[in-house]
Amino acid sequence: MARKTLEDLFIHELSDMYSAEKQIAKALPRLARAATNPQLAEAFKTHLEETHGQIERIDQLVEAEGLKLKRMKCAAMEGLVEEGKELLDEIEKGEVLDAGMIGASQKIEHYEIAGYGTLIALAKHLGMKTAAKLLAETLKEEKATDEKLSAIAEQGGDQAATLEK
Repeated sequence: MARKTLEDLFIHELSDMYSAEKQIAKALPRLARAATNPQLAEAFKTHLEETHGQIERIDQLVEAEGLKLKRMKCAAMEGLVEEGKELLDEIEKGEVLDAGMIGASQKIEHYEIAGYGTLIALAKHLGMKTAAKLLAETLKEEKATDEKLSAIAEQGGDQAATLEK
């Protein structure tokens, strides 16, 4: 489908994020199992629940606005998920893997934050108030997850510094 109008662009970007969320939902359980930091494992489990809610929110938005998503695979998320898989394959369980998973997860969060920010702007421009509201809820969750991951990373660094003394 050619992206000739803002609505075409919106549908394409929303379809892309839908695919991204589906890919994340498949990847998060493996990350949760690989985490040795209990807070990190719990953050991944919590984010999995949120991701299922975000997928449902996109479904609600599509129904409310009478849209039809495109069947596509988000290539960017596929690459980000693959980077995470490489970490799991190459690094032994422990603090180094936990730190790597946090970094990989934050790359994903930043991609989602950018995507949802764009979608909100397009929805507002197109007068899709329900869509903008639902997308804003998801954006808020993505930002909170990013902040939670930063806090876990910083705490991990503090713990390592304490052990070195």
